[in-house]
Amino acid sequence: MSGPGMDATPVTRVRDLRVRYGTTEVIHGITFDVHRGEILGVIGPAQSGKTSLLRCLNRTLEFTPGGHSEGLIEVDGEDVRRTRDVYALRRKIGMVAPLPVGLPLSIYDNVAFAPRAAGLTRRAALDDLVERCLTQAALWDEVKGRLDSLGTKLSGGQQQRLTIARALSHQPTILCLDEFSIAIDPVTTMRIEDVLKQLKAEMTIVLVTNLTQQARRLADRTMFMLEGSIVELAPSEQVFSATPADQRTFDYVNGTFG
Repeated sequence: MSGPGMDATPVTRVRDLRVRYGTTEVIHGITFDVHRGEILGVIGPAQSGKTSLLRCLNRTLEFTPGGHSEGLIEVDGEDVRRTRDVYALRRKIGMVAPLPVGLPLSIYDNVAFAPRAAGLTRRAALDDLVERCLTQAALWDEVKGRLDSLGTKLSGGQQQRLTIARALSHQPTILCLDEFSIAIDPVTTMRIEDVLKQLKAEMTIVLVTNLTQQARRLADRTMFMLEGSIVELAPSEQVFSATPADQRTFDYVNGTFG
């Protein structure tokens, strides 16, 4: 099923993905597609494998001692586990962590850092990119008069939006967010949700969230993971209906467990 602005072409294909840390397997052979132009919500209780899944997409799993994956993950037809240019892959897949991680640089340089590292040096082009990304992250109006200020001096909600702007500076194909609202207030959360609704016109979004109602509000489709397996993946209206395909889905989204 496709929503507005979404087509059935998979931007990401995952086949029989298994993830383990040392001898402990945390994802057990999952298979799914992510459609181009959709917001895919990923929900489930702690230790379901949600964050490990995101780490596989841009190969940050390999930074974790003992982390190992098997199976196929393709992004735009490229096997991410076999790519020769992992840095190009990570530019293609923007990541936003649960807690804002600001670089000890100015607001401007936080956003310009990755483009400069990729070879963009013209000041006018950088200025345009910084303004565009901060605008997309709903932060420009609040900081445009103090771009030389340290990004780490912003409020928590502003720092999280700066993190989103920094992820957007790569001009990613896919934007992955891992419980982005865990440490910010409800008003800022709603502002970022509005941003994500607009961004889906330009990119695919994978949203891991511990807030089931957030997935219900934002996601075209929702995937419910439990203990490293996919219980259900369906249009969100089905997952959050009175009759999802699996009783465990109904129990989780209605707070019976998790």
